[in-house]
Amino acid sequence: MKEKLKRDLGLVDVFCIASGSMISSGLFILPGLAFSKTGPSLFVSYLIASLLAVPAMFSKAELTTAMPRAGGDYFFITRSMGFAIGTIGGIASWFSLSLKSAFALIGMSAYTSLITNIPITVIAIFFCVLFILLNILGVKEASIFQRFLVFGLLGTLLFYIFHGFPSVVITRFVPFAPLGSLSVFATAGFIFISYGGLTKIASVAEEVKNPGRNIPLGMILSIIVAGLFYALVVFVTTGVLEADKFSQSLRPISDGAHIFMGSLGSGVMALGAILAFTSTANAGIMSASRYPVAMARDRILPVFLSKVSKRFGTPHFSILMTGLFMIAAVVIFDLELLVKVASTFLIMLFMLANIAVVIMRESKIQNYKPKFRSPLYPWMQITGVATSVFLLFEMGIQVYIIVGIFAGSALSWYFIYARKTVKKEFALIHVIERITNKELTTYTLENELKDILRERDDIIEDRFDKLIDKCEVLDIAGPIALQGFLRIAANRLSGRLDMDQERLLEIMLKREKETSTALRPGLAIPHIIIEGKKKFELLLVRCKEGIIFSKALPPVYAVFVLAGTRDERNFHLRVLASIAQITEGKDFDSNWLQAKNADEIKDLLLLARRRRHSK
Repeated sequence: MKEKLKRDLGLVDVFCIASGSMISSGLFILPGLAFSKTGPSLFVSYLIASLLAVPAMFSKAELTTAMPRAGGDYFFITRSMGFAIGTIGGIASWFSLSLKSAFALIGMSAYTSLITNIPITVIAIFFCVLFILLNILGVKEASIFQRFLVFGLLGTLLFYIFHGFPSVVITRFVPFAPLGSLSVFATAGFIFISYGGLTKIASVAEEVKNPGRNIPLGMILSIIVAGLFYALVVFVTTGVLEADKFSQSLRPISDGAHIFMGSLGSGVMALGAILAFTSTANAGIMSASRYPVAMARDRILPVFLSKVSKRFGTPHFSILMTGLFMIAAVVIFDLELLVKVASTFLIMLFMLANIAVVIMRESKIQNYKPKFRSPLYPWMQITGVATSVFLLFEMGIQVYIIVGIFAGSALSWYFIYARKTVKKEFALIHVIERITNKELTTYTLENELKDILRERDDIIEDRFDKLIDKCEVLDIAGPIALQGFLRIAANRLSGRLDMDQERLLEIMLKREKETSTALRPGLAIPHIIIEGKKKFELLLVRCKEGIIFSKALPPVYAVFVLAGTRDERNFHLRVLASIAQITEGKDFDSNWLQAKNADEIKDLLLLARRRRHSK
């Protein structure tokens, strides 16, 4: 049985994890490296990068509200494209987030070294161990710490922007793009890692309260705030620093503050940088460690990585492994190469997220029910894929070799270690099934999504659910007259009610003569009272060609046949009320007709919004 993670994260936590992850190394170290690649137009590159992240943001918001599970990217890539691609995506997500966090540790250490002579690597390792311990203690504790860091960071950046604007020298923006306009877009790809915070939200979705609201809203708020702060801070820094100094600085924001506020400004921004790097590293371990958890649940990685501490409710083994990898990255990787590799993985994951939305929607899986749907589908996703491909072309051969080796290693791991143990389906099979018109699926994915929806929406099973679970579903081919239909219904229900078939048919016919049970075009609810005690049965009937209840009424294709004794009258009324609520849904008729089998018909009723009764 899967060990559950605690739902302790609210909207503010979602915003702080995402924005705190984005506003860090991408602002306090990266601008110096990026400025040398494009010049004063750098702030435009940041704006472009934020816009390029929008399609993936909408896609991730949709996918995570449909499947709020630990390991976000990995989970929805596997459920849409399969476990081979998912293995690459899951390890890439873990790898890129860990590298981004290692990058933050290096940046934090660079600023901390201003007040101590301890080597940067030693400082980075110390802070990494500290964050490992904090995250093992609990996600709630780590998120409270994250709030403090993020709001402190935003305060220092506002301080920088308002005090720096009067000192901006406009002539520093001429020439605006000395390396050509293409360099502006190439640099947007280089700094794309700055928007990895969106991925972090997907990875901790299982621990978010009310994910249908808090995840998309938190994502949208964070990308707006991050994009604006990036552009404004980089604009001020470009306007106050000389170009040569800016391009060679690993502490450009502190250097900029020193120009217009002296050592006080430099110190304040150094504090802001430390807050930023701390928030990124803390959120990085929190989110990256959820990928091994999800992969271990699917038997892609060793099972012990999915273990959750009974005392703290956190995946302690996965957190520890992630922290150790970050320490190794701090010691081994060159800074610029680290940024490029992490950005490349991030772009690939954003591209896969856009493709995953298309596959999930086109699969027509009934239990794919996101609370948030990406606007402008499919053009939003097509744009996201196209821009991702463009950005990938700008990364260079060395990065391609590293990524290729990585992808090959991940695939080898899947085929050698995991393939034999993975038995689950994915949505792409449903797409192929629709195209070929062949039965290829066993509906395990629908059942998994049903369980996710029940947990997401806090659906507590009541007696109506149990009635639906055990009832029979009858799918009638061709048009049929009322009496012929009622005879079939009586035949199916007589055994369940322990009642003579002809007597049951007689009662049904009498009920229809009194008043038709066809309530509206397409829907009928024949319901009768029978002799005896403690008896109640339901028969679900679909007839795509239509049942003719009356020549004066349109054909009926959805029928709920109810039969119960007088002592079940209260439950009888509750069932009628539940059916009324469900069938009033705007998509009920189309979903009823498109359901592939009896299980999908039942799921349509079990997962619908309605009032639930504890008894």
